[in-house]
Amino acid sequence: MTADKGYDSNEFVALIAASGMEAVMPPRSNRKSPREYNAALYRERNIVERHIGKLKNCRRIACRFDKLSQRYLGFLQFAAAVMCI
Repeated sequence: MTADKGYDSNEFVALIAASGMEAVMPPRSNRKSPREYNAALYRERNIVERHIGKLKNCRRIACRFDKLSQRYLGFLQFAAAVMCI
């Protein structure tokens, strides 16, 4: 699971580990004993965040005018295809 520094707490990391996932989040700067994390995998999170930001430039997606999830998903796929072109 990839998350921001804001989610870095011992309890949350233990919950993630108990569910069988790996916590990929940088440690907070005020942490007494910094944890290790996969920095290369965390950098890939930026790619996803940038693409979501580009998709939200389309007002129809950002405001979610389509109330039916099937129509929303269809337009989301259409906008993603246009973005790739």
